[in-house]
Amino acid sequence: MIAIIGGSGAYNFIQTLSDKGWGEYLGAAAIETPFGRANPVHRFRKDSTDYLFLSRHGETGYSTAAPFVNYRANIWALKEAGASRIIAWTGPGAINPELTPGELVVPDDILDMTKSRPSTFYEKKGLGFIRQNPVFCPDIRSAILDHFTRNRLRPNDGGTYVCTEGPRLETPAEIRAFKILGADMVGMTLVPEAFLARELEICYAPICYITNYAEGVRELAYEKGVLFEGTLPEAEKKKVDAALDAIVSHLPDLILSLSAVEKGCPCASAMLRYKKNGIIGDDWRRWIE
Repeated sequence: MIAIIGGSGAYNFIQTLSDKGWGEYLGAAAIETPFGRANPVHRFRKDSTDYLFLSRHGETGYSTAAPFVNYRANIWALKEAGASRIIAWTGPGAINPELTPGELVVPDDILDMTKSRPSTFYEKKGLGFIRQNPVFCPDIRSAILDHFTRNRLRPNDGGTYVCTEGPRLETPAEIRAFKILGADMVGMTLVPEAFLARELEICYAPICYITNYAEGVRELAYEKGVLFEGTLPEAEKKKVDAALDAIVSHLPDLILSLSAVEKGCPCASAMLRYKKNGIIGDDWRRWIE
């Protein structure tokens, strides 16, 4: 089972996903977890293949900002619903001056600059000492790159995503510091989501669409009352909208092709050392007890 976590703008598509080639809509489930209720998990079926969809920020609008998303409940719920692979989309800002709004990026690394988010399922336990290289599932990354390249969308292969706490945007000094540290783009959503997926042995990889320039990358006038107050030039907004629409439209076919790919990644054995030592068993639900 493959799941999609929809990022910015996902709530605008929930009612129209079937019209975008997502297949038959099979309904949604509200799943209670040890960490609270998750966002609704929607199920679709295309060509006899079922897959899942969860909107990270809400169902009817941007109702939950990134630092307040219940990431543990969402990842737990997708695992409960049968997901073994997750494709996530997110819309970061460009730090690397070679990136422009509307471009697609398949990142391969993370800088974690979050501060106060619950970041593990294994609080106060001796679990979770898990290697983070590769950061994202290589099987999913390859499938994303192959699919979008075949469809002439030319995603950028690789890049470092720095995840900040939010909900405020970053200062110019912070962006300069992140650039020195090697960050190519800045967002607020991939942490702890990616790390939590690894803790439950779920393959995870994101696809990014660049939504704006990070503070100080370009000199842009301050525009009152508009998104990001002017960090996204009007001429490039259409490119951003087109990039998001391309992701949404291509995900079902990407899922079908990924479903045929056998796992060759280390993601599903992230907790194997603990199993071999008899610390945990095969029932993942009991790992937090």
